[in-house]
Amino acid sequence: MKNEIITNHPETTVGHIHLTVSDLDRALTFYRDLLGFTVSARYGDSAVFLSAGGYHHHIGLNTWAGKGATPAPQGHTGMYHVAFLYPSRKELARVLKHILDSGYPLEGASDHMVSEAIYLRDPDGNGVEIYVDRPRKDWKVSNDGLVEMDTLPLDMEDLLKQAN
Repeated sequence: MKNEIITNHPETTVGHIHLTVSDLDRALTFYRDLLGFTVSARYGDSAVFLSAGGYHHHIGLNTWAGKGATPAPQGHTGMYHVAFLYPSRKELARVLKHILDSGYPLEGASDHMVSEAIYLRDPDGNGVEIYVDRPRKDWKVSNDGLVEMDTLPLDMEDLLKQAN
């Protein structure tokens, strides 16, 4: 068998994330009430699916490992974070304002040169990023074709002006 490199079609996207949670209602409150996703389906009291814009689901939450299951300990492999791409700065700012008004703690905020990102943790400790991309025409690309990125402080005050 030949070791061949395959590349995905450029329109390939990440369809959904499915998370094991310890308390379905608590997780639902975070993803539905804080981030604004809509419930699209439910499997009894053990799983719920949420979406944006009428898609079948972007997020699956389940307690199949058992209600009250504990997260993996620090220092183990697993998901670093899930990221939700918002369609505009205005929409990101609107959700950020809601999170701040709700008193939910943020973990960080970064300007990555290609995007603006807010970081927080869901009730089970899963890392969550909400972000908006800058227009591709504004991305800096090096001479060797690589996108230039960094982790710079995000101007939250400027972003929040978009929430009005």
